[in-house]
Amino acid sequence: MVEEIITALSRIRWLFVIARNSSFTYKGHAVDVKQVGRELGVRYVLEGSVRKAGGRVRITAQLIDARNGSHLWADRFDGSLEDVFDLQDKVAISVAGVIEPTLHATEIRRSSERPTQDLTAYDVCLRALAKFPWSGRELLFEARDLLDRAIVQDPRYGAALAWAAVCHFRLCLDGWAEDPEISLSKALTLAEQALALTDGDASVLANAAHVLGLSGEDINAAIALIDRCVALNPSYARGWYVSGMVRIQAGQCDAAIEHLEKSLRLSPRGYLAAPRLGLGMAHFYSGRFAEAAELLSLSIREVSFPGAYRTLASCYAHLGKMDEARALIARLRATGAPVVPSFLPFAANPSRRELLLSGLRLAVGEAA
Repeated sequence: MVEEIITALSRIRWLFVIARNSSFTYKGHAVDVKQVGRELGVRYVLEGSVRKAGGRVRITAQLIDARNGSHLWADRFDGSLEDVFDLQDKVAISVAGVIEPTLHATEIRRSSERPTQDLTAYDVCLRALAKFPWSGRELLFEARDLLDRAIVQDPRYGAALAWAAVCHFRLCLDGWAEDPEISLSKALTLAEQALALTDGDASVLANAAHVLGLSGEDINAAIALIDRCVALNPSYARGWYVSGMVRIQAGQCDAAIEHLEKSLRLSPRGYLAAPRLGLGMAHFYSGRFAEAAELLSLSIREVSFPGAYRTLASCYAHLGKMDEARALIARLRATGAPVVPSFLPFAANPSRRELLLSGLRLAVGEAA
């Protein structure tokens, strides 16, 4: 079980994971977690136990901050010894899926406590991600400036380059870019630079696929990148989210729904607005407007993405719910975002683009 978990965690490239031979020296001993942290040079310790009763097995796990001994996460898993290998796979993927965002959030808090004059490129990148998903113009521009600063400090920092690519692309997608063509070109360039430096990092692959796929630049390359991402780290919730979004762009809505639902299963208590937006879009472009409206409504309750407002307004218009559609347009305009930005996805798919635009025209009172 430990070997399975170590293998799963090792796929998260930004984590430094101690090998089995070192961690097993503590097996069967009552140890001080702080001492383990000092001796192995690690900041976090995952520990647990396996208990058996009859044909049943119970596996417990807890994640501890080795600096102060505080608990960051704990859970338990029950299963049958007859299916012990399936149980091992389930536990390993579940543990890795929870630990990645948990440690990411903890590292962001740790970086936020550091004095601003003592920040590395890693810390600056974490500060940019502290307010992800960057809901609103101000947060997007703040994140862009921080990521640009991280890249100046370390021009070969692949993660910062990839997140900066996403940030510049989001400025286009949401309608905030001062010059959409320049922002899109910048996003594509940053994505390619990130891939050239660290193409074996699941996070970099996901963010590059996000930009290349949703921009319509190269959908086949984006699919290849995101397939490689989830092969490297099957427990990466964001990887499955991006895979779903890229599939929507490629017209594979059924596969998109499957991948987006897997993202939600891997991170059921995490940030849910984006996967729900993706699911809503997949149903919308499949003509299932009622299902789309329900999911899109849930998405905007958590985070107000301009794209969610646009899709939901168009969805309501196609359902004949004109009052709700016009109310959404009013809320969108109140954010300062344009109803129809100069950049829209699906440029290579005119029928899909027209489905969105025809609903928006109805919502704003224009002839369809």
